[in-house]
Amino acid sequence: MSGIRYVRGDATVPSVKGVKVIAHVCNDIGGWGKGFVLAISRRWPEPEAAYRAWHRGRAGNDFGLGAVQFVQVERQVWVANMIGQRGTKTGSKGVPVRYEAIDTALEALAAKAGELGATVHMPRIGCGLAGGKWSRVEPLIEERLTRRGIPVTVYDHGD
Repeated sequence: MSGIRYVRGDATVPSVKGVKVIAHVCNDIGGWGKGFVLAISRRWPEPEAAYRAWHRGRAGNDFGLGAVQFVQVERQVWVANMIGQRGTKTGSKGVPVRYEAIDTALEALAAKAGELGATVHMPRIGCGLAGGKWSRVEPLIEERLTRRGIPVTVYDHGD
């Protein structure tokens, strides 16, 4: 029994009242240009600019697997750039997704969502270009967010 609400639609346009955090997974090499980030960039320039600046300054900040950057894009909308994949390509070490990093990032997301009194909205994080399995990600979301009373909506794009 999942506490996650599943809907068809675009995670960048949540149709609920109140404060919302749109969460997604980024890579740890500064790449932004494929997948869900394109939908984010079509709506707001700030998350991409903030992510790129965060990566450029990584020698002096927390940029790395498991880290989260929160970017306010509207009065009641935030974007959570969560570093949950190593690189962008499947190679000898397998797919880019790093479940432990997603779990760590979800912990920080839960704290921020709690502080803001926000609902959380996301695609099936870590399961697109990162190559992850939803059967591994879904329990992390339930453990870190829904069991703590944070409402989560997962969006499947298309009809």
